[in-house]
Amino acid sequence: MSNIDDKARGAGNNAVGNVKQAVGKATDNEQLQAEGAAQETKGEAQTALGNAKEAVGDALHNVGQKIKGSGN
Repeated sequence: MSNIDDKARGAGNNAVGNVKQAVGKATDNEQLQAEGAAQETKGEAQTALGNAKEAVGDALHNVGQKIKGSGN
């Protein structure tokens, strides 16, 4: 999965988790609140993974550019 996919899925899970928590709180449903919290945490982890993949990709690109530039 690409970093963009990870970030998008992370944002989606984060949003759905927030909604579940709000609905759970409004309806006094502790299980739904817990599911929402877990889904939000999953979303945050997916977003972090996407950010890490992007950082690694950027670093590799920069190294490649330096290697390419040193060959002149």
